[in-house]
Amino acid sequence: MQNLEVLVIGGGIGGLTAAIALRRDGHNVTVIEKDPNWAVYGVGIIQQGNVLRAMNQLGLLDDYINASVGFDTVAVHAPDGTEVARVPSPRLVEGYPANVGIGRPALQKVLGDRTIAAGAEVRLGVTADSIADDGEGVTVEFSDGTTGRFDIVVGADGVYSDTRQKILPDAEKPEYTGQAVWRYNLPRPDDLDALHAYNGPTGVGLVPMSPDLMYMFVTTPEPDNPWYEKTGIAKTMREKLANTAPQLQEMAEGITDDDGVVYRPLEAMMIYGPWSSGRVVLLGDAVHATTPHLGQGAGMAIEDSIVLAEELARADTPEAAFEAYRERRFERCRYIVESSLAICHGQIGKGPPVDNHKATAEMFKVVAEPI
Repeated sequence: MQNLEVLVIGGGIGGLTAAIALRRDGHNVTVIEKDPNWAVYGVGIIQQGNVLRAMNQLGLLDDYINASVGFDTVAVHAPDGTEVARVPSPRLVEGYPANVGIGRPALQKVLGDRTIAAGAEVRLGVTADSIADDGEGVTVEFSDGTTGRFDIVVGADGVYSDTRQKILPDAEKPEYTGQAVWRYNLPRPDDLDALHAYNGPTGVGLVPMSPDLMYMFVTTPEPDNPWYEKTGIAKTMREKLANTAPQLQEMAEGITDDDGVVYRPLEAMMIYGPWSSGRVVLLGDAVHATTPHLGQGAGMAIEDSIVLAEELARADTPEAAFEAYRERRFERCRYIVESSLAICHGQIGKGPPVDNHKATAEMFKVVAEPI
């Protein structure tokens, strides 16, 4: 199919990479994003070799690398801080690192700038009030009072997807895991040359994301899903690290700014049934929201975007393209969601403990496979 009128709902990682991939194929793309400031929180994100490969396919790799820090291994530590393994990561693009750490605002800028440069229309502070699919096209009424007519609609609006609720109201819903993640940016030590993962009931990761900056993520059991006030949350995060390895406790002394703490209860979801209805399709967290234990949430959304564009290019109808897209993506995304959740449950005693060394090595093998 050529020259489709496409609406992408959601201006995050999945929505923007979808817009870039679809514009590359000549489709007319409109992106709507409900946040009028188009903002993301200021901590970092891990991206592995499959993401570098995807960025290369999208023609974004050099801009992306220039905004990030590369590394080739994952160092796994016991709860007392002893390094017990180094897991090598496969390099999937010749001449480039195996993994990168990147600040979310830097990634958003790379993707947003390219989306606009590619000719997509981006409308901020706008949502889709109604989506009416008549079989020949989709009429969308927007929150600003305007109406648009599209050949297809792509719902990339996250784990709480309103698009999913509109088209698949009986599909699975996000479920709270019993664990939460805390994130904070800190100065990068000179010897931080890898992702360092610390096992234990309180899991910790240290990720380089610029020459002088890293971010720390901390997973903690939060069985009752408590609410933490913003005032004093830096002190609370420090306290969560009280029984971790000595080097982590020392780093925790730098967690002082309440506004710098990003806290999020962890939810997971996998849609085991259809991922589309008629001319409306879902991607990314809207259909397979994963916990961050394998660092592949954004990677799965980016891969979704490429596969969706490929299937639209070769299919005769949107419905056929959407079926082929789901067929190619389902098992890979299911593996990431379920394997990440198994690590989560093992950490908080809801399931058997998972060996992070083995789980990480297995994940690298799986995502190295072609999409």
